[in-house]
Amino acid sequence: MKNNMMEYRRKFDYSQESLAQQLGVSRQTIISIEKGKYNPSLPLAMIIAELFQTNVESIFFLEDKDYKK
Repeated sequence: MKNNMMEYRRKFDYSQESLAQQLGVSRQTIISIEKGKYNPSLPLAMIIAELFQTNVESIFFLEDKDYKK
């Protein structure tokens, strides 16, 4: 899964540390999400989207939408 979290974080003027504190997670978690090494749980993704005043799909999306249904 890919994400636009760094762009949203910068748009809302959060440092990695301040965003982590706001969300109740570690700075390392924020770094891992931004690098695509960790996918947040659905509840955390929803909290992030609410904080950034958007929907989950605007921040987190599938890299390759050419999957079999």
